[in-house]
Amino acid sequence: MKKTKKQIYLAVLIFTLLFSNHSIASELSDLDLHIIPYPQKVQIGGDKFVLQNSVNIVLDKNHSKIDWRTAEYLRKELQDKWGLVVSINEEKGGSKLILTRKGYSKSIGEQGYELSTGANVLTIRAKGEDGLFYGVQTLFQLIKKSRGVIYIPGMKITDWPDVNIRAVHYDTKHHQDKGSYVKSFIRDLAKYKINMLVWEWEDKLAYKSHPKIGAPGAFTIEEMKEFTLYAREHHIELVPLVQGLGHVSFILKWNKFKHLREVADSDWEFCPLKEGTYDLLFDLWDEAIEATPGSKYIHIGSDETFELGECKECRAKAKEIGNSGLYHLFANKASKHLKKSRKVMLWERPMGWRQNSSPIKNMKIDTDLVLTESYENYRAPDFRYAKEAKSMGFEVFMYDPNPGLEPLFLPYHFKKHGDRKVPGSLKNSYDLLSTGSKSKAFDGMINTSWDDSGLHNQMWMLSFVASAQYSWNGASPTPEEFENSFFASYYGNDVMNMQELYELLNDGAYYYAATFERNIWHHGEIGKTHLPDLPRSQYIEYDPYWNTEYKTMIIKSKRQRKKMARALQIIEANKLLDLDNSYDFEVYQSIANLIDHTCQTYLDLSKLEYTITEAHRNAFSDREAAYNSLLNAEKLIENSLARRERVYSELVAIWEKTRLPKGMSTPSKKFFYKMDRSRHFANRTPDLSYLIYDEQLLDIEGYLKRLKKYRESFQIKF
Repeated sequence: MKKTKKQIYLAVLIFTLLFSNHSIASELSDLDLHIIPYPQKVQIGGDKFVLQNSVNIVLDKNHSKIDWRTAEYLRKELQDKWGLVVSINEEKGGSKLILTRKGYSKSIGEQGYELSTGANVLTIRAKGEDGLFYGVQTLFQLIKKSRGVIYIPGMKITDWPDVNIRAVHYDTKHHQDKGSYVKSFIRDLAKYKINMLVWEWEDKLAYKSHPKIGAPGAFTIEEMKEFTLYAREHHIELVPLVQGLGHVSFILKWNKFKHLREVADSDWEFCPLKEGTYDLLFDLWDEAIEATPGSKYIHIGSDETFELGECKECRAKAKEIGNSGLYHLFANKASKHLKKSRKVMLWERPMGWRQNSSPIKNMKIDTDLVLTESYENYRAPDFRYAKEAKSMGFEVFMYDPNPGLEPLFLPYHFKKHGDRKVPGSLKNSYDLLSTGSKSKAFDGMINTSWDDSGLHNQMWMLSFVASAQYSWNGASPTPEEFENSFFASYYGNDVMNMQELYELLNDGAYYYAATFERNIWHHGEIGKTHLPDLPRSQYIEYDPYWNTEYKTMIIKSKRQRKKMARALQIIEANKLLDLDNSYDFEVYQSIANLIDHTCQTYLDLSKLEYTITEAHRNAFSDREAAYNSLLNAEKLIENSLARRERVYSELVAIWEKTRLPKGMSTPSKKFFYKMDRSRHFANRTPDLSYLIYDEQLLDIEGYLKRLKKYRESFQIKF
């Protein structure tokens, strides 16, 4: 019998009560404020503001176009999400929302705001246009509904950011998201008061001056201009990141530019002493600037210069100034060209040039450069290097590094070193940002999300929002309170068991990474998985050692299957609810299914050996039974391969809802695939099959062919 929506809801509610610590009472409490970033000052009390069916937004008479756009943004949200009738600057009855840049407290600064409620009026005051927009973002997170009444609890908020620039690094080197996704991503970042998007697009821009470099389907300059404008309308500056010295395989893989390499056989790095290096990069950077009109910054990357100082000319120069000198020679030359129109960001540590092995410690470095890789913060709790660099005139950003390079999911709650667990990335981000934000040593914060392992971009959202929280307000809430607020804010108050789900996927990702050849790819000689021995000769002889050799992995696979069953149960329960960002649960499901398939593959191989053992035992006494066991072994493999194809195809279909097919070609342009020296997990294959590549290397298909050939021979001869 088909279940009604009410029956489904009741089933889900029972599931919640049985399997979670979810508190219905806390959901209904006015004091349960899931505001991200949490404001600097919140005073609860006073009249609550009721949003009646008719609402009027009131702007200052001399309002700016940007303030009007903020009011329009508010109007649309109240109409579309809450079904209210909303007008702007019309004198009539009903609820009144005042957006004003008058009467604010001077302590809130340019980006701060004040929000206060009354019985029939809610007022947001701000000094600047950004502050008014941020006040509206907070307003959205305060709206509650109970017994048909839409309201905001009585309160007064005074809020401002600890760090003025709060940046997210958006890495699309190994994939290209669709334009609709880029815009939804921008909207999500704006909701949490991120105000800079540093987009590392590599070959995802269709460069006019060097059309070979742009990948098939790359965004045109006009499309990138549209994203830039859209971001600005959401109070976000879109900053292009086009790698400079290192990480330039997307450029140097082409034979046309081979002469500019530092090492002839490696496409990883430019030679900083060749003029052609700058001629080419200036072309690309100038087009990046054209594509992002109005932005103040450009990022030239230039990190991981593994081969710097290797060519004959550079080796000679490095004897004078060291490899660090070569790096800064490049950076200064780049800055001289770019600083006429942009501030130049690069991956450099504050005072890092003093801590290296260069023969010159006090280099002449252009102080217009913006330093965005402050690793030394972890070694200097007082942030003395950042403060010193800032005193010299540099802009310095806190560097909140990506949670990890594990495939599929991120180690938010714990990282694994062998079987030992250590705190995960959420604690690391909190420890750095909560102190760094209050130190006043930094001009900005940047959260990085390297695409090395090819995760779906949605898997980074908790990381992005955590950085948004603690760069805005480093004092509160606690990491546990923040995480609960994130799930409620991002998915809705009804979402269930998300911390448990994240821990299960965190653990599952480590299991997945340790299977087949995946860890060999990253870490070298640590062991790999082989297939069970094939039967041979007339008595089905074989080496019965597979289950002994992989005993530990079989145990882990059985345990992990139970964990993925629980993860899939949580995902299915949440999919039944009317949640925001419900697409995420499709991605979570695709990940859990792939991990579960990996578990089943190990168990299939275990069963395969037992099935061949059964055939061997019957070889002397019951040839027909032995033959049937061989047939069962074939069916086992066929089912395993069919499951892989189904799980992989479903994953591709889900991920490609928001992105272009990886490594795709178009009628006018063929994708040029080449592996680079970084050996990124996501660059092992041109398409998404990097996720099952290790299984493909096992050649289970070849095993099946050989098994069939043996079984047919066994049938004919015996």
